[in-house]
Amino acid sequence: MPLLGDNPPSQSEEQNGGQNEDQDPELQELLHHSTRRAKRFLSGFIDFAFQGNVLEIAFGLILASMFTALVTSLMTDILLPPISVILPLNKNLEEKFAVLKGGESGWEYNTLKQAQEDGAVVMAYGFFLNRLLNFIGVGFSLYGMAAFYQWMSKDPIIKHQVKCRYCRKYINEKAARCVNCTSWQDGREDALH
Repeated sequence: MPLLGDNPPSQSEEQNGGQNEDQDPELQELLHHSTRRAKRFLSGFIDFAFQGNVLEIAFGLILASMFTALVTSLMTDILLPPISVILPLNKNLEEKFAVLKGGESGWEYNTLKQAQEDGAVVMAYGFFLNRLLNFIGVGFSLYGMAAFYQWMSKDPIIKHQVKCRYCRKYINEKAARCVNCTSWQDGREDALH
């Protein structure tokens, strides 16, 4: 009788009359044990991969990366070009740079790429400012989404904090006791002393 059920007996098994199963019970036990462990590993992985928390985290990460790309494109492609026209920049913000040390052909370059290819040492402050504005835009957008979600669902995502009156560490503004020094925040500590 074959172990896995799908494999037909080999010619040597047919010649021996199926004596291989009886001859090597340790091998049969090892195969049975390995198959059982592989099935358990696979079922454990499936249970882990399709839990609610893992799927929620994966969905959140995918949504966050798409949202970040969208806000970055909004800042870089829509908002910054008019700012470059309004302010006397004469170029896109990300193309602003300062040459610190000239390259092989001198100090005059029209683009950042041209200066870098010539071997000049440049400070690409426009690229940094572009990234900084993208970061601020994504941060405010995420805060706006969290505030909207909190307003719609009454689920506290944004937790406002205040300093404890006694230990001066930050705690939730609705806390009755400090999690750090365990003092009451309603003034009981002052009444006891």
